[in-house]
Amino acid sequence: MDIRTVGVVGAGQMGSGIAHVFALAGFEVTIHDISLDALARAREMIGRNLDRQIARGKIAGADKDAALARIATTTTLSELGPLDLIIEAATERETVKIAIFEDLQPHLRPETILTSNTSSISITRLASRTDRPERFMGLHFMNPVPVMQLVELIRGIATDEATYTTLLAVVERLGKTAAPAEDFPAFIVNRILMPMINEAVYTLYEGVGSVKSIDQSMKLGANHPMGPLELADFIGLDTCLAIMNVLHDGLADTKYRPCPLLTKYVEAGWLGRKTQRGFYDYRGEIPVPTR
Repeated sequence: MDIRTVGVVGAGQMGSGIAHVFALAGFEVTIHDISLDALARAREMIGRNLDRQIARGKIAGADKDAALARIATTTTLSELGPLDLIIEAATERETVKIAIFEDLQPHLRPETILTSNTSSISITRLASRTDRPERFMGLHFMNPVPVMQLVELIRGIATDEATYTTLLAVVERLGKTAAPAEDFPAFIVNRILMPMINEAVYTLYEGVGSVKSIDQSMKLGANHPMGPLELADFIGLDTCLAIMNVLHDGLADTKYRPCPLLTKYVEAGWLGRKTQRGFYDYRGEIPVPTR
């Protein structure tokens, strides 16, 4: 199938980034969100990120104008129904994702491909709640989408070969690299990354090191560009906890048990950069460790 039109459900950081790269690659994009303010912020964010690419010599000013002209927004989910490809990029809660697909279903064309940007939830299970499990896949972008080169392609048990090859071609057109992954909890990247972050939180919880010493150790001792606690704040501690719970529940192994300190931070509403407090306090000019 030749994909020309793309719908993105969710105007947050991931949805905005996904819309950005698709529009820049020449696709006609419609972003859906229930909030007009979120849609306005998404367009502003995309504009700022395109400006950064211009400043770095990655694109020309005309490319920005053309990309923005290809992006429409809507608060009416049914308007995505006629599009070729729909990417769900809502919050990492299975009930929310299922409700979106159920609301979309009456409005879809038979050939429309459905995908989820989920970072951990079963693609097979999500697909089973639709009328087209053979035309359903996981299309997991990394954050920040305009910068990161990898896209995980996850087939559910019913996904057909035509859907896979179509989405493989889409990823190539975006100028990104596809990593095929099997449909097991958290797939490849988060199956490896999240336990490392969780272990860093345990290291803090047990008093082995401070926030600063843990992050500094991994940056200088393992050559990581960001420390694990800094990275957790960037991702969102609620997202980290959700993925660890999926791993723990799905694989039934105690090595995936979320650290109680991670749970406590989420319960406090200290979710990282998006709430201005997590393992660091971002309310001043310089981030300050909170422990």
